[in-house]
Amino acid sequence: QGQLVESGGGLVQAGDSLSLSCAASERTFNYWYMTWFRQVPGKEREFVAAFSWHESATFYASSVEGRFTISRDNAKNTVYLQMNSPRPEDTAIYYCAAKRGVGAYSSARVYDYWGQGTQVTVSS
Repeated sequence: QGQLVESGGGLVQAGDSLSLSCAASERTFNYWYMTWFRQVPGKEREFVAAFSWHESATFYASSVEGRFTISRDNAKNTVYLQMNSPRPEDTAIYYCAAKRGVGAYSSARVYDYWGQGTQVTVSS
């Protein structure tokens, strides 16, 4: 219950594109939010993008809006993060997270389930 597995990280050049996947062990609409966070050493985990089935809405950090897109495939119980025009400052470990309750979608502290993380490195 509540297992999340990320994939798709790696090394990419600035301006190229990269897609991350997060496969859930249960039906994704069991969660109110499925969200991507990222973290670099010495800093707190940072909100990137969230998807809510129940609200039919997506939410983005201002630093990625217009470049990243979060989407889902219900049949595969998978959420994706399409990273277009990545920048060196997007380099981080990217984590998928899921939350059953409504609200506070951008706060890492309130999430119920986490994946193991996948490293994304953007070279200049």
